[in-house]
Amino acid sequence: MDTLTWTGTAGRVLLPALQVASIALAVALVAKLLFVLARLDGPRLPGPDGTTTARSPGDLASLAIRYSFFAALAAIFFMLVAGAVMPSPVGAGILGAMAIRFWPVWLALSVTFVVSVRFRRKLGLYGKLFDSTVGMIGFAIVMFWVFTAIFADVIITHDPFIQLSGLKNKPPGIAAPDSPYGWYLLGGDLLARDVFSRMVMGAREVLKIAPAATMFAFMVGITLGLPAGYFGGRLDAFISFLANLVLAFPVILLFYLLVTPEIRVTGIPVVLAALLFIFPIVFLTVLWNSRFHTDPMKRNRYVGVTLVLGLWAYSGLAFNMDPLGIWSMQPNMLNVFVSVVFVNSPGVFRIVRGLAMDIKTRDYVAAGQTRGESPWYIMLWEILPNARGPLIVDFCLRIGYTTILLGTLGFFGLGVSPDSPDWGSTIDDGRKLLNLFPHPALAPALALMSLVLGLNLLADGLREESLKD
Repeated sequence: MDTLTWTGTAGRVLLPALQVASIALAVALVAKLLFVLARLDGPRLPGPDGTTTARSPGDLASLAIRYSFFAALAAIFFMLVAGAVMPSPVGAGILGAMAIRFWPVWLALSVTFVVSVRFRRKLGLYGKLFDSTVGMIGFAIVMFWVFTAIFADVIITHDPFIQLSGLKNKPPGIAAPDSPYGWYLLGGDLLARDVFSRMVMGAREVLKIAPAATMFAFMVGITLGLPAGYFGGRLDAFISFLANLVLAFPVILLFYLLVTPEIRVTGIPVVLAALLFIFPIVFLTVLWNSRFHTDPMKRNRYVGVTLVLGLWAYSGLAFNMDPLGIWSMQPNMLNVFVSVVFVNSPGVFRIVRGLAMDIKTRDYVAAGQTRGESPWYIMLWEILPNARGPLIVDFCLRIGYTTILLGTLGFFGLGVSPDSPDWGSTIDDGRKLLNLFPHPALAPALALMSLVLGLNLLADGLREESLKD
């Protein structure tokens, strides 16, 4: 079997075009810099007859940058499309073959964008996101990895844990004749496992922890931050002291202490889980009770469903005592999950507390108090909705920070499991021979970087649109 090239058959024509566009872009960037330094980047210059205007050299360089950049993007796009329609991976090349494997992601992204743009005026802040170019780019990157995690079983070419003889540290595109697919698209790692499949499956390992753990941290922070900011006094002083106590500890060191296997013997993770996992149940129970206190039937129905489902999940996640075995969490997963919630909660608390202290002075809060609304109704249905902009932005950023922390833990060998395909563990495996075989570490590192970049761009877009409310 032939070794795959990066661009396949289409690259013979499009790769030179990409090289020319890239060189033109580099030259245009250098020219733009020189024109700026020479102060030739001002407004359009007067023409010879004094009535028309001519473009300044800097303006012409800006046009060259724009067109060469779009030319390079077009070459890459057509290279991927041409590779995707090739009948075999040999003709498609590595890039084309990967594009084909991601077909469920492309389909899901297309449907998501079409539906979202079509109904964006009815979707509130989420719909307004599509008026921001930065926000759309960030959303596309994030959703790419979300759909990759969902459809990972369809995308991967090999079992991420299987080892094939003779493929240890092999370069991208190497033939794997003993496998059903036939090639390692991004090469093999030091244990002869498929780097591409481990990178794809690593997205699932990261995204099944980071968003859920961040959501739990927000439940804890909101439940404690709203009353602390609204009531103030000794309650605020006590909770703020505990939050500052946790924040004063170095984050990485705190993570290291909480996720080490030896800490399981002390029972601290179970105790923290029992304490932290009860907050979502408390939050939702108070939410329904404050909203429907004038309609006892509806309140009892919502609160009853919350308590039944919540306590069922609580018994399985915190104590692994679900009689049906639906809710459970492995010890390593519990350590990591609890650590993320415990470390992030104080930061969320301080943000919510500050917002509550600011918003409680507004006129509509005073109007609610005049109507005789309960404090929890005012906090959850007056203050919290008006604090959603900063909280949504912080939620996106905090997922990115959590992703980096999970990668750091995996790099130190403290991930979910020793052979886990999460990106941090994969980078750690690849860095041992980085000077000789960079591909095992480079692929997951780029994946981690792109997800965090997408989350930051998404947060910027959401912040930009929330300020227009």
